[in-house]
Amino acid sequence: MYDTQLVIERLTSVLEALERIPRRFAEIKTPSDFTDTDAGIDRMDAICMILIAVGEELKAIDRKTESSLLSRYPEVNWRGIIGVRDFLAHGYFQVNAEQLFGICRDDIPELIRTVRQMIEELS
Repeated sequence: MYDTQLVIERLTSVLEALERIPRRFAEIKTPSDFTDTDAGIDRMDAICMILIAVGEELKAIDRKTESSLLSRYPEVNWRGIIGVRDFLAHGYFQVNAEQLFGICRDDIPELIRTVRQMIEELS
C-alpha cells in the first residue's frame, strides 16, 4: 500500500505545473509561433521544462503506487507522457514544434482533467 496523502501532494504539484501550460500556450496559434520569435521560443522552453518535470513526477508516482494508480485512468497515455519527458530531457535541441503544439492543444486539457479527478477520488 502507498501513502495516499503523499501521492495527493505529488499530484497537486503536477496539476499546478500543468495548469501553467495553457497560459503559456495561449498566444501560440500555429506550430511556427513557437519558433518564429524569441517570445515563442521562450514559451516552448518553458512548456518543455514543465513537461519534463511532470513526466518525472508521474514516473515517481507510478513507482510509489506500484503501477496501481495510473492504470485506473486508461484514457491517458501515461507511457506517452513519460516518453515525452524522456525525449525532451535527452533529445536536447530536437524538439518538434508541431508535436509540442499538438500535445498542448490536444493532450494537456485531458491530462489536467484526469489529474484533478485523481486528486478528488484519492481525497
